[in-house]
Amino acid sequence: MNVYLASGNEHKLRELRAALEKAGLSCRVLSANEIGGMPEVDETEDTFEANALLKAEALRSVGPTYAFFLADDSGIEIDFLGGRPGVRSARYAGEPCDDEANNDKVLAEMAEVADPAKRRCRFRCVLALVGPGLSETFSGSCEGVLLHELRGSGGFGYDPLFQPDESPRTFAEISSEEKARISHRARAL
Repeated sequence: MNVYLASGNEHKLRELRAALEKAGLSCRVLSANEIGGMPEVDETEDTFEANALLKAEALRSVGPTYAFFLADDSGIEIDFLGGRPGVRSARYAGEPCDDEANNDKVLAEMAEVADPAKRRCRFRCVLALVGPGLSETFSGSCEGVLLHELRGSGGFGYDPLFQPDESPRTFAEISSEEKARISHRARAL
């Protein structure tokens, strides 16, 4: 089965392909670029589920009628910040999306919080799958702690600040195979 990913983010495309392979799911994830690219979508909703559905339906509206479309909406939820950045993770520091600015903002907001128990957070992912006769969402999360400084050069977004409970390394330091096993995206899949 072919599934078109409703995203222009190549990092997400690679992660989803790796996670699907690891999970043994027999489908092929194709880029939105193969059908003209991802339409512009204003992520106006207050939940990951609703935003994921917006993106999946937007790509479906320009894609083949027989196909399936998968969208991801994900972000980091920091307990001390009341769950922020949450659904606003990608644009937390403002437009345009800027990983470095987002990480700097989170580090500044958490600068005075030394207690690891107060730095608890999670990556949350909701996948929306739509197609002929189908509209479903699937959720996954990965618990961890927000570090005081960036570590690692892999991954993207908040990965260098997030240390999952299952590893002594950040998401930016672990292998793509390990990430495909423990990440929020892998759990949603």
